[in-house]
Amino acid sequence: DQVAQYDEQGYLVFPDLFSSEEVDVLRSEVDRISKVNSPMVVREGKDSAVKIMFRLHEADGDTASPAFGAACRTSRVLRIAQQCLHDDEIYMHHCKVNMKAAIEGSAWPWHQDFHSWHLDGITKPNMTTMTVMLTEASEFNGCMYVLPSSHKVGRTDPRWDDSTAYKLWAARPHDMKRFMGHFPKPVAIAGGPGTAAIFHCNLLHASGHNLSPDDRWQVFFSFNQCKNRPTEVENPRPDYV
Repeated sequence: DQVAQYDEQGYLVFPDLFSSEEVDVLRSEVDRISKVNSPMVVREGKDSAVKIMFRLHEADGDTASPAFGAACRTSRVLRIAQQCLHDDEIYMHHCKVNMKAAIEGSAWPWHQDFHSWHLDGITKPNMTTMTVMLTEASEFNGCMYVLPSSHKVGRTDPRWDDSTAYKLWAARPHDMKRFMGHFPKPVAIAGGPGTAAIFHCNLLHASGHNLSPDDRWQVFFSFNQCKNRPTEVENPRPDYV
């Protein structure tokens, strides 16, 4: 039972969830939006290569994309998210494309998505993220790693990481050493274009530097239960993150 596996390990992988034709459409949109000058497009390196783009699923805004808006609303994405959250009443909380530029694309430190989302006013870790590979993802080009079952520890006490162009709350090194001694070995989420994975918001995950000559692109659709919507907080982050 896949839902039981998700509850136990914190993630699932779905090869070829999106067809090559669908991936081509999304890649064309990524190429178009990457040329937009906006706070929702974060760049890094000497060449100002794009690291991350936000809010592609909305109908308005600098990065709006009908194709991504349709992709996140397909039944194959929504139904998986509903089953993993054990709730049919869900909404799209967040959408982004992570782009690791060839050679220059930087790492993402070990973190939980709920490190930040809890500070945004979301009370419970009843959230999940579907990621879809738009290019080949391999260990060589900095694919995502997950630490199986680590979502069971709950939200850890994070540290502020400002080592890359996109700053975020991340796991503390001494905690990661302890967790890696306790949980199964990290698993590389690798695969070809169209491969998808879904993971719990408290699952620890990270990715390395892109050492390859090719860019790595991956989209993330994050879902929350409607009853778990964020409450107001002081000094909120921009709504697109």
